[in-house]
Amino acid sequence: MCNGVFRGTIHMAYVTETDEETAPTVLIVDNNPMSLMRLREGFKIREFNIEECQDGDQAVDEYIRLDPELVVIALDIPSLDGHLAALEMREHGGESRIVFITSRRHSQLAEDASHSAGAVAWLEKPITSASVENVWDKILGPIPEAPGLEDLDTLYPEDRIKPLADEGLMPLPPLPGMPALLPIPEAQPAVVAELEVSEEKPKRRVFKFLLFLTIIGTAGYVIYSQGYIS
Repeated sequence: MCNGVFRGTIHMAYVTETDEETAPTVLIVDNNPMSLMRLREGFKIREFNIEECQDGDQAVDEYIRLDPELVVIALDIPSLDGHLAALEMREHGGESRIVFITSRRHSQLAEDASHSAGAVAWLEKPITSASVENVWDKILGPIPEAPGLEDLDTLYPEDRIKPLADEGLMPLPPLPGMPALLPIPEAQPAVVAELEVSEEKPKRRVFKFLLFLTIIGTAGYVIYSQGYIS
């Protein structure tokens, strides 16, 4: 949303009654119930559509889904911290304005994060209507550049999703109800040798019997040929 349209939408929401379709949307991200309540009341007075979540991962998903005009996000939230979540939002695109909220002891961190992610302003807790009013002109102002996008992959490398290496075809799972295949047993040489010996014994018996018949036949022929048998 361009600056002029955003200014007009905010001005209309601030001074007139608007319906949900024309009112601007603010995404409030904080896991502190007191801060959520105060921010909710402050932006309800300004006739914003209010969306809330409490961790950085969900905030990025909601940002993509809603494309809100304004994001108010705490730095100390679960999963992704507010700084990294804001950079993820800026990387996705859109022209939403980002406002950080933080405690006083993290004020320098808020300054650095605002510069890195191109936030339009930051607020110190506890949030009051007066503190929001004091930075309202900045919220309506131009959106700064986000130099931290260039270092997004190295800021928190453990939080970035890395593509998995291609390991080729994965083995198929076993069919349900089918037993696992048993391993093939090793050959038993001794048993094979014994079988071979047992097969040779009948052959030798037949050979001896045939030899005996041959000898008997030869002897009978000799006796007959010499006249011993008439």
